[in-house]
Formats: sequence, C-alpha cells, structure tokens
Amino acid sequence: MTIAAKTKRSFAIGGLVIAWLVALPSPGFPQTRLEEAPINYLETQGQNPVRELMDKVDSGELILEYEPGDGYLRSILQELGAPISSQALVFSKTSLQSGRISPQNPRAIYFSDDVYIGWVRGSSLLEIATADPQLGAVYYTFQMSPQRVFMRRENYRCLGCHEKTVDHGKLPMHMIRSVMARDNGNINLLLKDYATDHTSPIEERWGGWYVTGEHGDMTHLGNAFLKGEEAVSLGPSTADTLQQQFDLSMWPTPSSDIVALMVMEHQAEMQNRFADANYAVRRARFVSESDDQADGQSLQTTVHDAAELVVEHLLFSGEAALSSEIKCSNSFTTDFAAKGPRTEDGKSLRDFDLKTRMFRYPCSYLIYSKVFDALEPELKSEVYQQLWQVLTNQDQSPKFAHLSVQDRSAILDILRKTKTGLPQGF
Repeated sequence: MTIAAKTKRSFAIGGLVIAWLVALPSPGFPQTRLEEAPINYLETQGQNPVRELMDKVDSGELILEYEPGDGYLRSILQELGAPISSQALVFSKTSLQSGRISPQNPRAIYFSDDVYIGWVRGSSLLEIATADPQLGAVYYTFQMSPQRVFMRRENYRCLGCHEKTVDHGKLPMHMIRSVMARDNGNINLLLKDYATDHTSPIEERWGGWYVTGEHGDMTHLGNAFLKGEEAVSLGPSTADTLQQQFDLSMWPTPSSDIVALMVMEHQAEMQNRFADANYAVRRARFVSESDDQADGQSLQTTVHDAAELVVEHLLFSGEAALSSEIKCSNSFTTDFAAKGPRTEDGKSLRDFDLKTRMFRYPCSYLIYSKVFDALEPELKSEVYQQLWQVLTNQDQSPKFAHLSVQDRSAILDILRKTKTGLPQGF
C-alpha cells in the first residue's frame, strides 16, 4: 500500500470525540468489511476479560452478587478490575439508552485497562465494551435480574455507530465525544462538537459531561448545559463532588473525576490505534499472500506506517501542555498508580505529573497490555524498533521534541526493568 497523505479522523465512548491521524486510502486498496477475511469479526468469539467473566458465571465457578437498585454492577466492577473511583458521568444522550439519560440521571462509565462499563440508574441493562487482543473493540450487554444475568454480544446495534471506515477497511472502535447538550440531555447538532485526545486543549473537552477536581485557571465545557445558544453552569467547576448539581444518593460515588476522564481519553485512542494498526497489517498480509502479483514492499510500508501511528500515541506526541496543576477529586490517582509494575527504586509509567502534562514518564502504560502483546509479530517488532530509536535519541524529529534526554533515559530504564518480552538488546 502506498500512502500519499494523512488526515484526522474522530470517534465517540459515551460522550468525548477522540481524533487521530490515519492514512488516506491509496488507489485500488480494497475496502474490506469486518465479516470478511482475514478479520472475520462477526464469527470470531472474543478472548477478553468480559468473555472470561461470563464463562466463569456460566460454569458456576463465579456467582455474582445482586443488589437492589444496582443489580450486579458492583460485583461486575470488582471482577473486571474497574475501580469505583473511575466513575465518569455523562448527561448527554449519546448511548444505547439515551431515553433514560439526562442531567438529573447521568450515565456512569467505569473502566479498567481493557474494559468500559456503562450503567444508567433505573435500568437493568449494563453496556460493556472491551479491547479484545484480536478483534479490537467488542461490545456486550448484560441484562440483569435477581435470578440471573444474561450476556449478549452486540454487533449490529453497536456497530451502527461504532464501525468506522479507515484506509484499509472497516474498523470497530471505542468512541468519546465532547458535545453541546441542552438541559434535557439532547445534543444541539448545529453547534460544534470537539475531537478529544491528549492533544486537545482542556477548553474543548467534556461537553455533556460532569467533571470534578481542580484545574486552576483552565476552563472546560463540562458541568454546563445549553439555554438557548449559551452554556449555563450546573454548578462549580472545581468541586470535589457533584452534590450541588443533582441528588447523588443513588450513585456509587459523588465524583466524575477529571484525572479519570483524561486517562480514559488517552486509553480509548491508544486501544483504537492498536486495533487500527493490527487490522492494517493483517489485511495487507492477506492481500500479499492472496495475490501473486502483490508487491512485498507494500506490506513493509504498511507495517512501518502502522507502527508509526502506534509509537506517536505511546509517547504522547502532541500532548497539550497543562497551564495549571490538576488535582484529583477522589482516590483515582492512587487506585490507578497501584496497578502497574514498578522498578526497585519506585518508578512506574503510571506515575502522574498533572502539573505540565498527564504522566511523569510519557510512555503509555498500555504497553503492558495483552492487546499490545498480541500485535502482529512484524508490527510489534517495528514498534519496538521505532521506540528504540526515539528513546536512544536517534530519532530527534519534532513530534518527539517534548521528550527530554532525561525523559527518554527514564522511560527506557523503566521498560528494561518492568516490561517482559522486550527484544534482545533493547
């Protein structure tokens, strides 16, 4: 595949749009569907934490605990490793259960490193998305009753919004948007919404979301709804709880933490880039193996360009600088930092900075994930090669200018001491 240019694409998980660079399609490159080879998305059973959870439930190995009002929510969060402190509340009508969502009854999203759980108070339905190592984003619904929980993999209902076309074909993706919502949660589609990733300025983020935590003199679009064409505040923008916005007694925690929101933004796009890159390489290899006339150089080009998109996001290229210190409103920073591996002297890729940037050591913690480890072999090899060139100061391109010599050295040291499966000599 010959790539002539790049453009920005965007996508939405319950309410924030993430944008990333993708290659423009080269002439003649096939637009393959998810159900077609080599992806076979619809017929391939996922191997992911959600599937593993339900296998345990179905076999009787695990019994989930039902609670009136919450159903199996807390039990499922615990099993999937999603802390209560990760709760992010979105009041825009941007999900399968939009009829139940409003500023008075926001949708809660909880997440771990590979799973997102959406819950609406008063509903028996949980919406769950996961990052599957082979399939990328996969969607499930859990129907809850005191007698049982019934899981269903959702393809057609969810893919209606979550399937996107990129240069190499169709791709399932997690989606997040920042929108302008009215006091009933409806979106004004005539007003601008914003693509959101770690390159987006804070002032463009979290439209349609509640936000708690301190952010100094920076402003954002959260905690406000439209009255006419003007945004009206629903309460203080730097509070630790949402007690002035609505009745919190029915939610597991009174927060919708700003740091959790920032981490979720980074994570969702990182997982999408893993899937995008993996799909591109698998499809290019399939074409190469199926066509005697195929040019092997096209596969090599695809591998290189796919790895480049991964490495840029792994190393927080283009991250928007923070002009004020950000402070967490609950225990999320502690809960999050406790999950990752650490060096003997205490360093971790999960250590936060929150003064000028999100993380102290700007290399994504998702390098430890099963999704990363499952990247196609030639793709992962190229990712490591490009990563090595940056971290050893061989790549001094402007997109990595935010990484000082000290940053690069520290990241390399942490990876050497904590990441299994590094290439020999890394």
